[in-house]
Amino acid sequence: MGSEGPSVVTVHVTGFKKFHGVAENPTEKIVTNLKSFVEKKGLPKNLVLGSCTVLETAGQGALGTLYKVLESSIAERENGSSAQGQVIWIHFGVNSGATRFALENQAVNEATFRCPDELGWKPQRAPIVPSDGGISRTRETTLPVNELTKSLRKTGYDVMPSDDAGRFVCNYVYYHSLRFAEQHGIKSLFVHVPLFLTIDEEVQMHFVASLLEALS
Repeated sequence: MGSEGPSVVTVHVTGFKKFHGVAENPTEKIVTNLKSFVEKKGLPKNLVLGSCTVLETAGQGALGTLYKVLESSIAERENGSSAQGQVIWIHFGVNSGATRFALENQAVNEATFRCPDELGWKPQRAPIVPSDGGISRTRETTLPVNELTKSLRKTGYDVMPSDDAGRFVCNYVYYHSLRFAEQHGIKSLFVHVPLFLTIDEEVQMHFVASLLEALS
């Protein structure tokens, strides 16, 4: 079995649409264009880019789509199409004040939205999953964030590990994804990117492709 080479890694990605103060979300464009970009650039043989989904920038409003795509990746694995390999979810979100990329180590069980989401919801100090306990509860990714950061820095990208994904929709989605990942034996990572005004689109696309390669 082990002599057949590395097992297949299937990576699914999500981004977000516009929201308060960010009329054009770079992650919507990244995720929409990623399939055609990596087809031209090429990926390692053992790496498969699965679904590319753009979510509404809303807490509860994004969950229906999020769980639909999370569950479909599990169904694919159980049906045998990716049974031998690892399933990884990467969620991309924008940090409009950032000057570099950030790989998020964890999510916190707290929704405190600084502004209403795109469906008008503005929770304050609310547990994301009440059955998980209080708002100080955290969930951490099982992916090696520090190693991935070092690898991407060597490739020339300005990237840092982070322990604070905020308390807005990014953290909300990441918390649900990490919880789902733990329950189903898959992996999840959240990546914050700057605006295209700060780091242009081409560099960001190459960064995402390099991250995919680092996960293979």
